[in-house]
Amino acid sequence: MPSHSHPHTSHWRLLRHCHRGQIPGDWRPWLEDRGSLTRRLVARSGGQFRVEILRQRVARPTPSEARALGLPAGRRALIREVILRGRSAPWVFARSIIPLATLTGPQRRLRQLDDRPLGQVLFSDNSMRRGPVAVARVAGATLPAPVTAPGTGLWGRRSVFYLDGKPLLVAEIFLPAFTP
Repeated sequence: MPSHSHPHTSHWRLLRHCHRGQIPGDWRPWLEDRGSLTRRLVARSGGQFRVEILRQRVARPTPSEARALGLPAGRRALIREVILRGRSAPWVFARSIIPLATLTGPQRRLRQLDDRPLGQVLFSDNSMRRGPVAVARVAGATLPAPVTAPGTGLWGRRSVFYLDGKPLLVAEIFLPAFTP
């Protein structure tokens, strides 16, 4: 399975190329699901769900993220990092890369998500299409503070979403407080 490494430079592997035994059975439904993770987490938490914003800024995506989005090297994007909390526990670290060219027209609203879940916006947009899901094992120590989890191999997934044909990349890393 993909090696433990930095979440933004991890060896992401298309889920369809992973053998059955490479992903533990209890994780498969969470990693394979193409629906809204937000909706599943809200249900799992009994409605005790919230988004904690770690940071949101315009910066350069990593080379791996830029490649996934088809962005030229050095092109800047809105990068949003959040923790999705269920019953107050940190369940998922999410990193979204939204190219500046995507933030035009109706997608301008993505600049001001505040503490609203991005998934809520994506899955309520009729133009939304989702690309293939890629998975990786991520070393918890590589996540930004305060979500580092030293010594743990965390499961994550990422996909490119398209709104009106415009791309954005969403990576979701399941944290140790979450059990599938």
